[in-house]
Amino acid sequence: MSNDTGHRPRRRFGQNFLHDKQVIDQIIDAFAPEPNLAIVEIGPGKGALTLPLLQKTGRVNVIEIDSDLAQILIDKSRGIGDLQLFINDALKFDFSQIKPAPLQIIGNLPYNISTPLMFHLLKNISIIKSMVLMLQKEVADRICARHNEADYGRLSVMIQSQCQAEKLFTVPASAFTPSPKVTSAVLKLLPLTTPAPSIDDPLLFERIVRQAFSQRRKTIRNAWKGIVDPGCLEALSIAPSFRAGNLSVDDYINVANSLYHQQNQGITTVDNNGDC
Repeated sequence: MSNDTGHRPRRRFGQNFLHDKQVIDQIIDAFAPEPNLAIVEIGPGKGALTLPLLQKTGRVNVIEIDSDLAQILIDKSRGIGDLQLFINDALKFDFSQIKPAPLQIIGNLPYNISTPLMFHLLKNISIIKSMVLMLQKEVADRICARHNEADYGRLSVMIQSQCQAEKLFTVPASAFTPSPKVTSAVLKLLPLTTPAPSIDDPLLFERIVRQAFSQRRKTIRNAWKGIVDPGCLEALSIAPSFRAGNLSVDDYINVANSLYHQQNQGITTVDNNGDC
């Protein structure tokens, strides 16, 4: 049997292993695994969440990039439950190969890839039922921030356009080995079943949001110059003098949808009444 005491945390994989039992119990309680749904754990590490989940549900799918840790997990899980192990990079993983959908996803996300991994998960949102994730507190605050708040940004808009986001509790650095230099937070994400308003063109929406926040100190009139006409903004009751952080998630969706319909109708400018 492998001895995990010899495994040294690898910085390139962002490894900080959770060991606090109280925190582990809190995360699993918040996750609340449902019968007949596939459970997927990202970054299981040494199995702090994996093993209790196996005992509770009997079957867990895990995605682990470190082959040495994968062997440790195999050894530890023998006789406890059915561990389906994918030795893979979560950033490139095809979640559709796990059945049955929708999936319940849990994980202690490595800090160094948490933001791109969140965007990858959004691409798979149609097959996800719920997510309980531990991230750097700073990232969790950005995800949950509302417009006109300092932490509000592109990540806030993109995630809230598809999910209900709730920060559940913070986790001190002392709960990990080695201790990270930051505080963590546990986040619950529930995909919106009926987004209101819905997004007509996801790629255009992403472009509009990225452009606005890439120049967040500029007014949106200037940030979107040549892309969105100020008359279109006024027709949507959005002041062109606003900056990116002043627009709500629904505002961004409405602007992108208006631009989408404008382009599909072959219109390149607003009409004399300022309508999109």
